[in-house]
Amino acid sequence: MTTPTAAESAVKPCPSSRIKRVWIDSQAPARSPRRYRAVRVFLGLVAHLYSSVRVEGLERLPAGASVLCFTHQNWADPLYMLAVMPGRPRAYFFGPEQEEMRRGFRNRMMRWGGLVVPYRPGKRGLLAATARVESLLGQGAVVAIAGEGQIHSGESVVLPLRDGPAYLSLRAGVPLVPIAINGTSWLGFRRVVRVRVGLSIEVSSRTAARPSPQEVARLTEQTQSALETLVADFPDQRRPGSFGRWLTELFNDWPDGARPPV
Repeated sequence: MTTPTAAESAVKPCPSSRIKRVWIDSQAPARSPRRYRAVRVFLGLVAHLYSSVRVEGLERLPAGASVLCFTHQNWADPLYMLAVMPGRPRAYFFGPEQEEMRRGFRNRMMRWGGLVVPYRPGKRGLLAATARVESLLGQGAVVAIAGEGQIHSGESVVLPLRDGPAYLSLRAGVPLVPIAINGTSWLGFRRVVRVRVGLSIEVSSRTAARPSPQEVARLTEQTQSALETLVADFPDQRRPGSFGRWLTELFNDWPDGARPPV
């Protein structure tokens, strides 16, 4: 899952904006809370059955709307996020980058449950996706973003964050919460997966003006530092058996086509 830069998010509407809104409405239609709860319970059950899921700092989550910036080592990271998140407020994930959410079991399940705000490959449709996220935050929802913009190898590694999480947090005037997911570099059966919630970073109330590049950079730097502290004590994992290796790489999309060395 990738995230937009502030400059990309600030692009002025063009004549094709209505087409983009139609696309996102068809790919991520509004879904009932019942469907959301069903998918959340199912995925949470799968996560807890396969892994020993541990959560730290859940009480640090704000009661209302917020942007959650989580570390990203594996396609299953959102599954573990859902496994530990409280039922309310409702959570959405910014991404994935897909042309058609009605293809593939994983895409169809996320679309059916109303879990995602997708956009098209090549960062097309980011304006409409960003507008959808702002609307959801304004309604009190939680939006989770993989701030690194791609998966990586290494439990104590955090890639340089993109500025999408900070921009959206500042734009909506909601807290930005760093969340570290560890233990997913290799998905071995019954291994520990830890979801550690950091302290919320409060921002100013929402204003009509777009946040400045300096504000975005400062908040991004704070979040980067917080995430690096949260993951620092988790050791790298040994390779699991053949099933664990298969499951680990099932939906992984490595930037260079193959898992990089730690």
